[in-house]
Amino acid sequence: MIRQFPVIPTILVVAAAGVMVWLGFWQLGRADEKAALMALYDANLEKPTLQDFRPFSDDDDPLSSRKFHETRFDDMLFRRVEMPCPNPGQWSAVAGRNNRGQTGYVHKFVCESIENDFFTGEEIGVRAFATIGWSSAPARPDWKGGNVEGLLARSGDGVQVFASEPLADLQPLAKPDPNDLPNNHLAYAGQWFFFAITALVIYFLAIRTKLAKRD
Repeated sequence: MIRQFPVIPTILVVAAAGVMVWLGFWQLGRADEKAALMALYDANLEKPTLQDFRPFSDDDDPLSSRKFHETRFDDMLFRRVEMPCPNPGQWSAVAGRNNRGQTGYVHKFVCESIENDFFTGEEIGVRAFATIGWSSAPARPDWKGGNVEGLLARSGDGVQVFASEPLADLQPLAKPDPNDLPNNHLAYAGQWFFFAITALVIYFLAIRTKLAKRD
């Protein structure tokens, strides 16, 4: 019986199941991290307005790495800020909703940008947007710039401020909500545990059937 037992395939299957279990626990850890992040965002909603918010001020190194700009604002997201935007550029209209749930277009202007990395020469396109309002049509609003007060949120590799009060005769935007962020880590953890158990059960049944036939 011992000679007939497939040692190497068993080791491989158990090792694969072990990796799946590890991934499940890793997803549980990610779920805890996401819960802590959501609690931080909820607390940010209650903080006072941060005046004169300048994402890429002269005190920062505008030629630092891409990763720096991807992570530097994480602890400030969903906080109310007031961002100067005296010379708006690169207008765009993207699909979005107003505060009544109607679909249409939200209007964004670039207020600050960092176009390339000094060390690599790569164009990284880190930008700070002012999202100033909603309309049912994609026509460009007549906005010459100014201070924009609203909630800070992500926009690709950069950030954007969703105006609390619409500008340029636009309509109010749907407010960004931390609860809209996906948090599927518990479901992913359950899937990995299920895969591990399923693999072990199927393999056990296959081995038992094979050994029974040999006997």
